[in-house]
Amino acid sequence: MHRSKMLIDGKLVNSVAGKVATIYNPATKEPVAEVSVGVRIDAQLALDAARIAFPKWSETHSQQRGDILHEAARLVRQRVEEIATLLTCEQGKPLKDSRREVLSSADVLDYYAEEGKRNFGQWVPAASQGSRSLVVKQPIGVAAIITPWNLPVDLMAWKVGPALAAGCTVVAKPPSLAPLAATAFIRAVNDAGVPPGVVNVVHGSGSVVGAELVENPVSRKIAFTGETATGRWIMEKAARHIKRVSLELGGQSPFIVCSDASVDKAVSACVQRAFSNMGQICISVNRIYVAEEVAEEFTSKLVDRTMKLKVGNGLEPGIDLGPMFSEPMRQKTEEHIADAVQKGARVLCGGHKPEGEEYENGFFFLPTVLENVDHSMRVMREETFGPVAPIMHFEDLDEVISLANGTEYGLAAYIFTNDLTTAIKAAERLEAGGVGINVNNVAEIQAPFGGWKQSGLGRELGHYGLDEYLEVKHIRFGL
Repeated sequence: MHRSKMLIDGKLVNSVAGKVATIYNPATKEPVAEVSVGVRIDAQLALDAARIAFPKWSETHSQQRGDILHEAARLVRQRVEEIATLLTCEQGKPLKDSRREVLSSADVLDYYAEEGKRNFGQWVPAASQGSRSLVVKQPIGVAAIITPWNLPVDLMAWKVGPALAAGCTVVAKPPSLAPLAATAFIRAVNDAGVPPGVVNVVHGSGSVVGAELVENPVSRKIAFTGETATGRWIMEKAARHIKRVSLELGGQSPFIVCSDASVDKAVSACVQRAFSNMGQICISVNRIYVAEEVAEEFTSKLVDRTMKLKVGNGLEPGIDLGPMFSEPMRQKTEEHIADAVQKGARVLCGGHKPEGEEYENGFFFLPTVLENVDHSMRVMREETFGPVAPIMHFEDLDEVISLANGTEYGLAAYIFTNDLTTAIKAAERLEAGGVGINVNNVAEIQAPFGGWKQSGLGRELGHYGLDEYLEVKHIRFGL
């Protein structure tokens, strides 16, 4: 049984209230860890520690901060098996995917170790001969970081890396039902040599610990990834203190396959992005629009590839897909499928729990392909966050772009075509923060990631992610 404490002011501590919670493996429902659960006073102590540590850390040279981040990346890679195993045990994804996520988080730390050194200001031409203007960027203060359960390590790194590189101090709240790997990641950062109070972790629910981090005036920046409804609440509460917020919220990503696309390439990309992590990724493929000319071929090959995916316990070798994270997530997936079928959709494969003794205790579900869908169905309008790939046919590019844009979300969109004009025009017109042309991933460390519309605001990754933790100051000199 793994035991996970919180990290406050450089010390591993239990909750002031003495509360603990048990973490269960979604593949077996067996307990895997006991976690100290914080309350508001724990969050307050962490915020105070971060506040006290901020002046010294903000004045630390960017080279020194970068050296610490590089050391943190080295420690994360050194501990990859430990952190990845914790991640699979608490979240369910196959161990190979957990390793990939942990190693990706180390890459993010390395990137911001260098990007922090490029936090340049500007010498701005003045309007008069007797003055000069200098524009500098300075760390905003204490950053409160709140992350979800689907990619708990990677999304923590996306926030902690730029925050520390910018000179901010951090109080992180990992997901309450999957805090183990994220906490182990933060401990690696702490062990790299940051002064006490620079990085802190408080476990607990969003309604208690998360609320304190958002509402307490000590935090000057809120970085959140999660549901759109929670993002709205954070904006409302943060407005009382005019705090800076960055929100990466829900998605409903369209996947467009044009008649001139490479069908095999599109199928391969679609299977991976629709079902990876059981569809529990914000940029998962949620809606598939296929040109009539290639719809039959695409659908047949998609079903064939989907049926070859192996579902099972993520700790076992050869597994492609683990369980879903929880029973409510599985029930939501079943409800979306049932709604679609009731309105005329056909299930081509999957659509139910797998049979067999090895699946009895976990939250398993078979990857599902639907056809004959339309926009009256929930699966085409809401974020299922499950392993469902609904296919709809189209004849006209203008029509399909209108359909793709016809939701409140705008995080990612994908289009497969071999025509450069089609690709450029579609990319310009699709209402999303990231557009993938003949690729199934819009996340790149050097480039901005974030949403339009109700998929959020602000950007992560690249120098854009660093800017989210910096204030701009104008210094004017009289000569």
